[in-house]
Amino acid sequence: MTTRKIEVNDALEISIQIGLAALLVIGCLLILRPFIPLIVWGIIIAIASYPAFLKLQHLLKGRRALAAVLWTLLLLAVMIVPLILLGQQLVEGLRPVVAGLRDGTLVMPSPPASVEHWPVIGVPLSRAWSAASTNLTGTLVKFAPQIKSALPAVLLASAGLGSTLLQFFLSILVSGVLLANAQAAADVTRSLAIRLFGERGPEYQELVGATIRSVTFGILGVALIQTAFAAAGFLVIRLPGTSVWSVIFLFAAILQVGVLVLFPAIVYVFAIATKTKALIFLIWCLIVGLMDNVLKPLLLGRGSAVPVIVVFLGVIGGFVAIGIIGLFVGAIVLSVGYKLFLAWIEGSGTQTRE
Repeated sequence: MTTRKIEVNDALEISIQIGLAALLVIGCLLILRPFIPLIVWGIIIAIASYPAFLKLQHLLKGRRALAAVLWTLLLLAVMIVPLILLGQQLVEGLRPVVAGLRDGTLVMPSPPASVEHWPVIGVPLSRAWSAASTNLTGTLVKFAPQIKSALPAVLLASAGLGSTLLQFFLSILVSGVLLANAQAAADVTRSLAIRLFGERGPEYQELVGATIRSVTFGILGVALIQTAFAAAGFLVIRLPGTSVWSVIFLFAAILQVGVLVLFPAIVYVFAIATKTKALIFLIWCLIVGLMDNVLKPLLLGRGSAVPVIVVFLGVIGGFVAIGIIGLFVGAIVLSVGYKLFLAWIEGSGTQTRE
């Protein structure tokens, strides 16, 4: 009886300890919850850029702190400056539109005759376009309820862009701190991997690093390169709202459906430009659309390919969970989980056969 009572007391004590540990973990997660996305993104940036950082450190004769500072400034310039310029371009592009609406001087050109012959959308689009070109104020008044209901969403999206810009800035600072203490961070992650996976811990650690680098360059890198080329085409052809088209294309390229964004741009250019310009733009869009077939095999690396459905679910789920920054973080985190799951299954199968 005494032995049984001791066992019960031990079990109760262990349960209390586990409960207190769980409460502590939950409390820490609740406190860190606002910072988790930017910390994760900072870790991803640090891991993805570590090889290039090592080269910079070698050029600076091993001065890690100086290399970390210079690398952080370079990342800020590469990531933040284009976003600031994009925001300025959006404001400058909207300024004449707002001024024209306020003064009543904004005029839309009449639709080309060919628009009416487009399949499915041609007739209704031509009617709406013609109404706007003849009486823009009346058309806006007609759609005032829809515009009014959409304004809160637009304002919320604008606030979200500002928050995302701040998260990018802080994430880059986090990555700089991690790179300055890269060896200590590597030791901690190795110890954690060994604690979680035992003898295969270092193998899983290498797998996580390789997957982060390959997916970052293979998905985000290719999307950024494609967006740069697409934006150049939009700019040369003088497509209205070039910056907006570019942002939409970037998000679509991350989702692996960037070609779909090019179709309406091509249709618009064929409607308003000469056939020669339109054909040149079409060829340029084909090059942009097929670019990922060449770049992805070079940047993803062998053995690190991730199914498109995993990337798609990661992007959508990340966006729903943590907002715009989730478009970048979600695909990488889910890809890492997918590769770890496959490695765990293969390891379990090997151990069973042995």
